[in-house]
Amino acid sequence: MTHTPHELHEEFPEYAEKIHQLKTDNTHFHRLSEEYHKLNRDIHRAETDVEPTSDEHLEEMKKQRLQLKDEIFGLLNA
Repeated sequence: MTHTPHELHEEFPEYAEKIHQLKTDNTHFHRLSEEYHKLNRDIHRAETDVEPTSDEHLEEMKKQRLQLKDEIFGLLNA
């Protein structure tokens, strides 16, 4: 598969160690990061027409990814 943009370690490179720590120590953060990862892959597959979807559905998925990213960023800054 091609490179998938928007992975957490690319979005927050300055928090790489903290992301790893929270994934192992914080079940809520782990769940959020897994949900973000799955959604990000789904968006990538839709954008590359591997699994085409409607424009409306793609935009909804992007909004969900942004909400997850905001929540993850809040936990990284806590």
